[in-house]
Amino acid sequence: MRHVKPTSILQKTARIALGIFMVVAGTAHLTFQRKGFRAQVPDWVPVPKDFTVVSSGYVEIALGLALLFWKRERIPMGMFLGIFYMLVFPGNIAQYKNHRSALGLDTDDKRRTRLFFQPVLILGALWSTGALAEIQRKLKSRQNLLSSNQ
Repeated sequence: MRHVKPTSILQKTARIALGIFMVVAGTAHLTFQRKGFRAQVPDWVPVPKDFTVVSSGYVEIALGLALLFWKRERIPMGMFLGIFYMLVFPGNIAQYKNHRSALGLDTDDKRRTRLFFQPVLILGALWSTGALAEIQRKLKSRQNLLSSNQ
């Protein structure tokens, strides 16, 4: 097994903050913000909105706990979290397009501004876990392999 480069104190702090954020957000999906999160589920999702909200809440709690406690697998967890953020992004777009007020997003300007934070969350998940550095390392390795075969 290859040794994984440790992350910086700043990355570790960001990973812990993101883990706590995910556990709180997941808990909110299951409890006090459940109705608000339904407003983000696009109409084209083929399962009931409440099922989508509850399921994503459990996934968020699991990912948050993994970020906090499963340090050995932080890179795959960062990649999974980045993918999760990409998968829920259509919900943010649907909330904006359908002018649905929920979760404090009661104007189109607020809903549009939120759209710009999703890429920040994706990059934050990848950077804080060391997954971004691992992706860059693998891409560079492949590039070197391709150039040496030419």
